[in-house]
Amino acid sequence: MPTPCHIIVEGNPALIYASRNGMPEKVLPTLRRFLDTFWQERDISGEACDTPECLVAQIVVRFGFEICEDDFSNLRVGVQYHPDVEYLYAIGANRQIRVWVPEASYRANPALGLQGCRELVLDAQRNAQLDAQLDAQAG
Repeated sequence: MPTPCHIIVEGNPALIYASRNGMPEKVLPTLRRFLDTFWQERDISGEACDTPECLVAQIVVRFGFEICEDDFSNLRVGVQYHPDVEYLYAIGANRQIRVWVPEASYRANPALGLQGCRELVLDAQRNAQLDAQLDAQAG
């Protein structure tokens, strides 16, 4: 099953679309690891300008290699929400990732964006599994 998703960065109108591998078990460990490094590099360098633009660009370049699995035809950047996404990952200026799931209103009118979605609250067990997966990949 393809499981398409969007990655959204607060403060940037670009929408990253991946047409497969978008389930939380695949995306979140990779995205969390990537963001830890990104924020660490930004903090060390003291760089603060253009953060949303830098983040979108680096997600496409770095994160794209992991989610695309050498087939970049499934990765796109645009400004239109796709009606077929199963998950939307919103990265906030507060450095938090929120996961959203489309509702019927989104399917009927994707232009609603996150307003047509409900937040997916991962239970403690699922978060622990994702954290363990992240630790295993890092170690």
